[in-house]
Amino acid sequence: MVNSVLLHEVGEYPKAVQETLRLLRREKIEQPVIFVGAGTCGIAAGSNQTISAINEYLNENNIHAAVIEVGCIGLCSAEPIVDVQIPGKNRIAFGNITAGKVNNLLDAVFNNTLPDEGALYQYPGPNLVLWEAVPLQSEVPFFKNQKRVVLEQCGIIDPDNIEEYIARGGYRSFVKAIRNYTSLDICNLIDESGLKGRGGGGFPTGQKWKITYNTPSDQKYLICNADESDPGTFMDRALIEGDPHRLIEGMGIAAYAVGANQAYVYIRAEYPETMSTLEKAISQARDYGLIGANILDSGFSFYLNIRIGAGAFVCGEETALINSIEGKRGTPQPKPPHPAVKGLFGKPTVVNNVETLANVPAIVCNGPAWFNAMGTENSKGTKVFAVTGKARYTGLIEVAMGTTLKTIVYDIVGGIKDYKRFKAIQIGGPSGACLDESCLSICVDYEALRNEGAMMGSGGLVVMDETTCMVDVAKFFMNFLQNESCGKCIPCREGTRRMLEILESITRKPVDDAKHETLERFKGVMMLEELAEVIRDTSLCGLGQTAPNPVLSTLKYFREEYEEHIFDRKCRAGVCKGLRTYVIDTDRCTGCTICFRKCPVNAIIGTQRNPHFIVQDKCIGCGICYDFCKFNAINSK
Repeated sequence: MVNSVLLHEVGEYPKAVQETLRLLRREKIEQPVIFVGAGTCGIAAGSNQTISAINEYLNENNIHAAVIEVGCIGLCSAEPIVDVQIPGKNRIAFGNITAGKVNNLLDAVFNNTLPDEGALYQYPGPNLVLWEAVPLQSEVPFFKNQKRVVLEQCGIIDPDNIEEYIARGGYRSFVKAIRNYTSLDICNLIDESGLKGRGGGGFPTGQKWKITYNTPSDQKYLICNADESDPGTFMDRALIEGDPHRLIEGMGIAAYAVGANQAYVYIRAEYPETMSTLEKAISQARDYGLIGANILDSGFSFYLNIRIGAGAFVCGEETALINSIEGKRGTPQPKPPHPAVKGLFGKPTVVNNVETLANVPAIVCNGPAWFNAMGTENSKGTKVFAVTGKARYTGLIEVAMGTTLKTIVYDIVGGIKDYKRFKAIQIGGPSGACLDESCLSICVDYEALRNEGAMMGSGGLVVMDETTCMVDVAKFFMNFLQNESCGKCIPCREGTRRMLEILESITRKPVDDAKHETLERFKGVMMLEELAEVIRDTSLCGLGQTAPNPVLSTLKYFREEYEEHIFDRKCRAGVCKGLRTYVIDTDRCTGCTICFRKCPVNAIIGTQRNPHFIVQDKCIGCGICYDFCKFNAINSK
């Protein structure tokens, strides 16, 4: 069946093949099928327990049904998600199905009714009956405003079944490329499409491929950068767990285009489920003759291996990543020469991230004009984002380039949860920027974001509400970047440390003014922006060059919060404990002396069984007294 599908180019498939394809696509089923979101986010939400409860229900009731573990559909906040398809009816999805809800759910659906909590949505199928009063997936706001290309099959297909991927058109683009096009044709096709690197830099993918293609060498390499290390991002993980063969197919086409027969996926050790899924997919592709020597008698050989990273953020930078694969310390190297000319083992190497490569099969299948028609003048296609933070719905989304941030925040992820007020959105990972409400009209576009001092990054979006302190946010990201600096260049190593020290100083009260802490604090603040500019202009790699962005952007859009912290020693969100003022309610204080004994700076005075008092000039706002008081006698302001 596989060869019949892959090599068939004109006309209709034979009837026997058509029937097999319908079964694999589940357009026709003979017994119930239960799909469970079992990606990493699903497992964290309890999907393993849900699967056990489903199997127990089926055994106890002697029901024959297939239980299939799928990846994440993107609506992570509704995990565990369980889809049920019974013969003759549409596949229907239910959210937050923990183990205790399984019996009621399956009792209802197997009796052709809906459980009390209702359903999320249903998938339309050919010649299948609709569930009444249940919206189609395309009508649900979370999906309605998306344009799913890369994520098209995530959460829908069985990631462990290569035949299902092939039945839905998988690997046809790969076969088309190696049989009908030259390597240069593919490079030109990708260049015409306008695809840019989705890892953050936004360099035209086709141009990068052409550089490697035109560089003479006896050996060339392709590397997929799956070292996803930005806090709050999980695009690569979800894509590989949900549709691993799309990545493998994209890598096969890319390797053919640049003349490489050796390829590597560099993935972090913290992703065991992701690695397991990818290893299984690579093994299947090898068994089906889609990886190895002389693929489908085309003369093209393609070998794919996984390399595991230790989790260093700096290894997301391509030269540091290459060093790591070679067994060296993961530190960036000066450029030029760029890896496309001199990369892995000194040979021409293309480094693309997961999302970039996952776009390739659809471009080869549909043509460059199809991809070019989506997006803006400078940014074509779609972009995947991981939305976290204070949004009502968190998860993975994919939108057409040109979509505004306002559409993402209010139309797709449902606005701010708990009816709080929107405050900021952080885009571009730890080296990105924090934008205020006035920037929500900005669209997802490389140039538009760059003009605001932000960047696309790999696709992290953190939504923040009024309870967030922007100075604390800047301090959090600066702490992350300082810890992750490889230490090779002084501006990044020392500059980020100094910036972190300044931020820490303005989020706490001076401990001892006799040591001129207040003066040092103001001197540091005065130099903050100048220091940021020096780090940005003189650091060796992208980590250092973009490290000041969180501070510069929060200074630009939330300067009044910095001024409050510096001059008033006040945090309006009440997040910075070091700036809190603690007062003892003498009516409630029993004089137990716990606070007196726990205070690290002896700022509390009083005698046993009599009300105590806090000497504000000594108090450092650590909050230890507040935490230990058993009588709620201590209040913070």
